[in-house]
Amino acid sequence: MSHMRRSAAVSLSVLACAVMALSACKRTETAAAPAEAAPAAAAAKPEAADATANDNLNAVLWMQRSQEYRAITEQTYRSAADHLDKALKEANWDALVPEERGNDAKGLKPAVVLDVDETVLDNSPYQARLVRDGKEYDEVTWAQWVAEKKAKAIPGVVDFAKAANAKGVTLLYISNRAVHLKEATLANLRSEGLPVADDSVFLGLGTVVEGCEQNGSEKNCRRRLAGQKYRVLMQFGDQLGDFVEVTANTNEARDALQQQYHDWFGERWWMLPNPSYGGYEPAQFNNDYSQSREARHDAKRAALDYAP
Repeated sequence: MSHMRRSAAVSLSVLACAVMALSACKRTETAAAPAEAAPAAAAAKPEAADATANDNLNAVLWMQRSQEYRAITEQTYRSAADHLDKALKEANWDALVPEERGNDAKGLKPAVVLDVDETVLDNSPYQARLVRDGKEYDEVTWAQWVAEKKAKAIPGVVDFAKAANAKGVTLLYISNRAVHLKEATLANLRSEGLPVADDSVFLGLGTVVEGCEQNGSEKNCRRRLAGQKYRVLMQFGDQLGDFVEVTANTNEARDALQQQYHDWFGERWWMLPNPSYGGYEPAQFNNDYSQSREARHDAKRAALDYAP
């Protein structure tokens, strides 16, 4: 989702909210999307909320300090690499849902589609700054973070990407980072050792796809565009919206999508862990970011299952 994956989070409605993509905070690759760079001054003091009580503290700490997180991402990419030959050999293998495949994929060049934020690049330092400073995601600080080009590669992704590239598979980066962040993003990807064939492999938020109307930060139009030139073998992301359009960001609708495509995960689709932000979060408070932080926190607590 892609990032943190929140560029459009504040304005997302129930129908347009899939991503809130950063995705690093509220993302457009999902609901809490990472988006960008120069952090607040080191001496900045938390404003509205006590940083020690920040909802995101444990999530960011887990992503940065737990061995379990690194083990999960590495095993995901290693397992995906083991499936590449099978996907290449099967002529009918396609990781796009039928509704997004507008042409015959047979004979097209093979590619894999990757979200960027929290799928390929780790934006947890941006989230950590928000925790430290008692802030929430906003597009200005997100853009500043992206401009720093300091995001590190997610454990396991570079080995997978190089293995795919060696087999003639093009890597496509469909991200909810805005198109004006392309240059910084591609520079960051290259500096981390990710194969970048050319500038066209980055399809950011704002990419115009003729004949397709995009809803909010949904990626369906950009996936259709990818499918016009490539046979998509696999998709990677940290948000449900990185794989399929989420037309209604509710618990019920999200559950239905996950169940509909559960057989695709671990074969065509590969999900990376991201407890820091995502479409699941705003689904608990009706996708309404105009509510106070306290109101959203209370709604999330109310959504917990206490096994009564």
